[in-house]
Amino acid sequence: MTVAATTAPVATVDEADGFRPDGLLRSLHDSWVITRRNLVRMFRIPEVLLLSLVQPVVFVLLFAYIFAGSFGIPGGGGTMAYREFMMPGFFAQTVAFVTAGTSSVSMATDLHRGMVDRFRSLPMARGALLTGRTAADFVQNLIVIAVMIGCALVVGWRIHHGILKAAGAFLLLLLLGYALSWIGVLIGLSVKSPEAAAGSNFIWLFPLTFLSNAFVAPATLPAVLRYAAEWNPISATVQACRDLFGNPGLTHSDVWPMQHATLVSVLWSVVVVAVCRTLAVRKYRSASS
Repeated sequence: MTVAATTAPVATVDEADGFRPDGLLRSLHDSWVITRRNLVRMFRIPEVLLLSLVQPVVFVLLFAYIFAGSFGIPGGGGTMAYREFMMPGFFAQTVAFVTAGTSSVSMATDLHRGMVDRFRSLPMARGALLTGRTAADFVQNLIVIAVMIGCALVVGWRIHHGILKAAGAFLLLLLLGYALSWIGVLIGLSVKSPEAAAGSNFIWLFPLTFLSNAFVAPATLPAVLRYAAEWNPISATVQACRDLFGNPGLTHSDVWPMQHATLVSVLWSVVVVAVCRTLAVRKYRSASS
């Protein structure tokens, strides 16, 4: 009696994750492995992290001790008032520049060296490489914010509304940084070299951070630029942080994002993560070195 052999199609990891109960656990495990890989690399080359902190610290010192006397803030105030006004802007700018820059350059480097092709050939969950990259950037932002808090305290910045509200402000900053890291990942997968990734960051990061309420009041801008600044996700986060920290210079505007800054900050971050992660995963499937 002959038994006919049947050959069942073998599901790939990506296909299986969509149907097996342990798909989520496998994805989390694979993402953790990639996160640990990126963190180990970061701590083995600490000068990269240290150099990324030099620029924001220098900017804070320059604005605090050289330019502060030349700027005004809504409601008036002297040099010390401007120093408190500017720090939420510097917190937001720092997490944007450090996180998005690291994500794009690191992802472009892995792509250029063929690491993306190697990871894609392994039996690992779809998107684990990308999630691990952004998770490592989240940890990096914790370190960056801790350093920036110390620098801010030195120049005279203070928290006036208690630790709990301040913790909420820092969570908004971390969420913003995580969202922008997905933009960096998408850029890193879209360019052909780390140099191109580094150069492309200036195209969108500088307008995003400086066309906002981070360092000047939107009321001082022309009408079109003022409208763009008030709808800027950086502006929403900075406005929410100033409110939660109790710092001076809140933007007084009838525009909805400025009136509901905390909600808008969260919404912007969630939308950016949802859109950019979807596009990055699709790009990851077809990206080649």
